[in-house]
Amino acid sequence: MELRDIDFNLLVVFHHLLTQKRISAVADSLDLTQPAVSNALARLRRLLDDELFLRTTRGMEPTPFALQLTEPVAEALATLHSAINARASFDPASSSRAFSIAISDIGEIYFLPALMEELARFAPGVTLRTMRHNAVDLREEMETGRIDLAVGLLPQLQTGLFQRQLFRQRYVCMFRKDHPLAKKRSLTLKDFTTAEHVLVAAAGTGHGKVEEALERAGIVRRARLSVPHFVAVGHALAATDIIATVPERFSERTAAPFGMTWAANPAPIPDGAIHMLWHAKYHRDPGNRWLRELIFQHFGDAGKTRRRT
Repeated sequence: MELRDIDFNLLVVFHHLLTQKRISAVADSLDLTQPAVSNALARLRRLLDDELFLRTTRGMEPTPFALQLTEPVAEALATLHSAINARASFDPASSSRAFSIAISDIGEIYFLPALMEELARFAPGVTLRTMRHNAVDLREEMETGRIDLAVGLLPQLQTGLFQRQLFRQRYVCMFRKDHPLAKKRSLTLKDFTTAEHVLVAAAGTGHGKVEEALERAGIVRRARLSVPHFVAVGHALAATDIIATVPERFSERTAAPFGMTWAANPAPIPDGAIHMLWHAKYHRDPGNRWLRELIFQHFGDAGKTRRRT
């Protein structure tokens, strides 16, 4: 007899009959009808060519062949149960798992301080590795599991992955606290166009829509400096009168350390939605789910999980 000839549900019934000895009790524990249990036993008898259980005043007593199968069947079912449920739990307090997150420099500035503090408190053995969205084939890396999550403004990844919106944010004008514009209650479009700017070309992210929005509106900035990332912005603004158009939550993290302030941007730039994305293969992975929930609990506004698109 080959394993393909056996319905493993019959072995589950067999295992319960060995311990409970009554068809009615087995039916209750497996949420089956008594005829269904009797039918399963009849099928197993035909397959194994043995009565397996005999009806007595003490209940269903196993035959010698059934007793011979007792230990191997119990061990096989226990092994299968453990294997199938091995991923059913994740204990952050004892885990030493290393997670990889694809995130921009602006994301590192905003997310990592609070996230690392939470890991230190609740998951001291867990480690993080970050990489840039544009440094790898992000979709392939997420499919293979080499990257667990992608976080940011990533319109190029809006299909084929699970995603959850963390928050929306506006773009603001940031400048040093003693900048001439800091004396104004609000900025005008003329203030914006006459000021000198630092431009950020954040490759691999959706922040390029700032340039697209300004171009559509016919607004031209006086670019004094162009940089490929946000890390340099605080340093560039600290000692000059140039200004920068940046996401508001970036300004919240950067203002105090660099002596900055910010104001509402008068240009018609749409808000940006920051998402957390993950591959369908790891949707139910307990470690991945734990990290997603940790990030959402600490950084997410009132959002809902979006279905896979």
